[in-house]
Amino acid sequence: MRGFRHRSTAGRVGAALSATVMVCATAAAVAQTATAGGAGGSVERISVATDEGYGAASITPDGRSIVFKSLKNGPSQGGNAVYVHDRQTGQTRTPPVVEGWTPAISGDGKQVAANAPAQGMSSERIQQHSPDLGLLPVSCSRCNQPSLSADGRYLAYGVLRYPQLARSVVVADRNGGSETVAVLGSGAPARPSISGDGRYVAYQDLAYQTEGVYLRDRTTATTSGPLEGPSKSASLVQLSDDGRKVVYLSGSDTYVHDVGSGTAQLVPDVKGVAIDPTGRYLLYAPNGTGGPSLVLRDLQTGADETVTDQPATAEVDSVSAGGRDVVFQSAADGIVPGDANGKPDVFVHRFF
Repeated sequence: MRGFRHRSTAGRVGAALSATVMVCATAAAVAQTATAGGAGGSVERISVATDEGYGAASITPDGRSIVFKSLKNGPSQGGNAVYVHDRQTGQTRTPPVVEGWTPAISGDGKQVAANAPAQGMSSERIQQHSPDLGLLPVSCSRCNQPSLSADGRYLAYGVLRYPQLARSVVVADRNGGSETVAVLGSGAPARPSISGDGRYVAYQDLAYQTEGVYLRDRTTATTSGPLEGPSKSASLVQLSDDGRKVVYLSGSDTYVHDVGSGTAQLVPDVKGVAIDPTGRYLLYAPNGTGGPSLVLRDLQTGADETVTDQPATAEVDSVSAGGRDVVFQSAADGIVPGDANGKPDVFVHRFF
């Protein structure tokens, strides 16, 4: 799923944005070809900041398309400009595809959704854009936290209900109709995360000040949870694209829940950030200071690869299939040759 915060591989490895889309090179979001190499692969800078910088990046399962936002308010609605970069053509599509926050991209790279700011008398909403179809209608109000399925047909999001100030989790079908998959007792963020085929939706609920993580199977109309058990409090990170793994945080630890077996793999004393579409590779930030800021772990072998040892952050859906690519944002200079703008930029670490 391409989900909140950000952001599914059953069927999500597909063609990315068409190379025939007209693009123009502007200083606002131009690709940077400088790379840094080493034994652990190479790092490429995707955006070059000329003002506040760029961040909140996610990548498609095939590693071709990257969505990211400007950290500067856009000119028309007060939101952030959202861009899509095609690594195969080396081009960033401009003008921005939408304006908003927490951008999500479909697995095939053909659709983008983002929280859109209130406009006029309207409340916060979601904009969804396709380069083939333009802006797609999303009939929701007071909605945010988008997560897209592989082909962009299904869009999961949270809705703040009035006057209760509680939240629902909804899945809209681009072919028509929508389904409320959860009615929560709190207005706290639900952080929905949808699988590539649109069958599963993970979300979190805040009840009696205790967060819990849940999984909805839309095919069987059943809900499992709290996945962490009744004695813990947990917050959702991400559902893997194949719907088989749910990553959540509890205390100072990260857990990777296996949907099939109902068991959870403990990754102690780290903050899980994202999981690759197959559910095998976990991106995490070690707790404490000293050492790398982002690490990629093979959950089968336990082997770790340093993504960057510079101060950096990452979002959900920031790891491509098989753990080959990791997209992150950093204001540190020197990650690639010639990078000295002192602003947050978007980078991709490709592991060979």
